[in-house]
Amino acid sequence: MTQRPFKVLGIQQIAIGGPDKNRLQRLWVQLFGLEVTGTFRSASENVDEDICSLGTGPFKVEVDLMQPLDPDRKPAVHQTPLNHVGLWIDDLPRAVEWLSGHGVRFAPGGIRRGAAGFDICFIHPKGNEESPVGGEGVLIELVQAPAEVVTAFARLAAAPLITN
Repeated sequence: MTQRPFKVLGIQQIAIGGPDKNRLQRLWVQLFGLEVTGTFRSASENVDEDICSLGTGPFKVEVDLMQPLDPDRKPAVHQTPLNHVGLWIDDLPRAVEWLSGHGVRFAPGGIRRGAAGFDICFIHPKGNEESPVGGEGVLIELVQAPAEVVTAFARLAAAPLITN
């Protein structure tokens, strides 16, 4: 296998779906104290979501609380409670090209602007005959990391370990 021309830096987000995002808010916002930083509605993605944040700065993790606009339509964002995991990627176009060349199946839509304003794409939960590598049941979002996140993770990787 050729050397990977990109890095997975860390967790960018987790997306949790349910039939009613207000019920999700009770735990995540009211009890855990996450801050709602935005909302996103998309008829084509059948989603009404609140974008919340956990942590701060470049290590902030987005927690999306999602409900379907129409529970009988696809995608059914509420039928897999842990809807997807998002990973920060340092070079998304190169990652997609390289992964595609290694048999990874991507969901339709290609690279596009996501709800939080970053370029994104999705690895399909299931492989197929043409592209046999999928998420083995898990939808995986690849998210282009902005420069400050790439720099912060590089600094973290270079920092000496402190032991007691």
